Amino acid sequence: MPPRDLTRERIRRAAVELLTAGGRDAVSTRAVSAAAGVQPAAIYRAFGDMQGLLDVVAEQTLAEYLERKRSLGDDDDPVGALRTGWELHVGFGIENPAVYVHIFGYRGERDDRENSPAAAALSILRGLVVKVAQAGLLLVPVEQAVSTIHAAGMGAVLHTLSLPPAARAAFDPTVLRDAVLGRIVGTEPSAAAGDLRAGAVALTAALGAPDHDVPGNLTPGERLLLEELLVRIASS
Repeated sequence: MPPRDLTRERIRRAAVELLTAGGRDAVSTRAVSAAAGVQPAAIYRAFGDMQGLLDVVAEQTLAEYLERKRSLGDDDDPVGALRTGWELHVGFGIENPAVYVHIFGYRGERDDRENSPAAAALSILRGLVVKVAQAGLLLVPVEQAVSTIHAAGMGAVLHTLSLPPAARAAFDPTVLRDAVLGRIVGTEPSAAAGDLRAGAVALTAALGAPDHDVPGNLTPGERLLLEELLVRIASS
C-alpha cells in the first residue's frame, strides 16, 4: 500500500476508535492526529476536513449493513423484507451507537452538505417500500410511509440507547415496528386488493418506475394530472 494510503488508513482507524469510545465530541483534530501519529495537516490533505473524515468513517462502517439491506430487494415477500430491513436498521444502531448518531442525528458541522450515508440508507428503505406498494399492500403514499418508518426506526434506536443496558429488555422494538406497519401496510393481499387507496398507491409506485411504459401513451400533462389524482386518493 502506498505511504499516502497507509497514512489515510491510520487516520481513519484512529477516528473509528475515538468515535466508538467517546462519541462525536471525542473526534477532534488534535485527538485524531495524536492517535494516528500524524500532523493535523495530514487529516485535511487526506479527507478535506473533519467532516469529510467522519463521513468516510460512517460510510465504511455502514457499508456492510447497507449491502445486507440491499439484498432484501430480491425477497419474494416484500412485507417480510421491510420487517427484516427494520430489524437490520435497529440492530445496526444499537451495535454502532456513535456512528449511528453521527449519521442520523448530528448536524453541527454538516451545514448544507449532503448526508451521503443517510441518503443511501433512505434510498434502500424507499426501494423496499415501493416493492410493498407495487404488491398492492401499501395503504398510504410511498413518501409518507418512508418518513413514518424511518422516524419510528430512529426513535426505536435512540430510545434503546437512552436506556441503561439492564433496562433494555423491557423495550421490544418489534412491537413498535408492528404497530407502525399495521397502520400503513395491509396484512393480507386480499385485504388490500379492494382498497381504493392501496390501488392508488400501487399505481403511483408503478408509474414512478423508470422503465414503466404508461398505457395509452399519455402526454406529460396527462401523466402529471393522473399522478396528482392518485396522490389525492392515496392520501384520503
